[in-house]
Amino acid sequence: MARVILSARQRSTLEDFMLHASSAKERCRAQAVLWLAEGESVEQIAELLHVSRQTVYNWTERFEQRQGIDLGSRLADAPRPGRPPTALGIIDPLIAEVIDGDPRDLGYHSTVWTAPLLGEYLKQMHGIAVSRKSVSSAIARLGIRWKRPRYQLARRSATWRQSKGG
Repeated sequence: MARVILSARQRSTLEDFMLHASSAKERCRAQAVLWLAEGESVEQIAELLHVSRQTVYNWTERFEQRQGIDLGSRLADAPRPGRPPTALGIIDPLIAEVIDGDPRDLGYHSTVWTAPLLGEYLKQMHGIAVSRKSVSSAIARLGIRWKRPRYQLARRSATWRQSKGG
């Protein structure tokens, strides 16, 4: 049985962390550690959290191995292997410098910037091939909001009846 012994301070810190954790996985791990400290069985915790018993054992082992670091890091997920994102942070300043300008000044046949057009600009001018989704994410990170242009019909002049003979 995986038994965890927590001091009163660790317990209160863990309870506070559960309330303010940014990740649901970290909340589950914190809850599992708290329940283990209270004496719950690994089988019950695994059933309540809808994970395997081995997962609960792994969480407990990792929590115990990382004694010298802060609580958030003890419960955090390990870094995953794989290709790192290539556009994250790189295209943000490039988009920020052109978004307020007119695309026609750079030779495009559009009056407003769109995500596909910004992707084309990044490819042509900077040699960075990015997806529309990456451009949209960069726009969201920069806090840029725009709407589609609204077309309004021309208003009738005050003398339109006279010109029609009325």
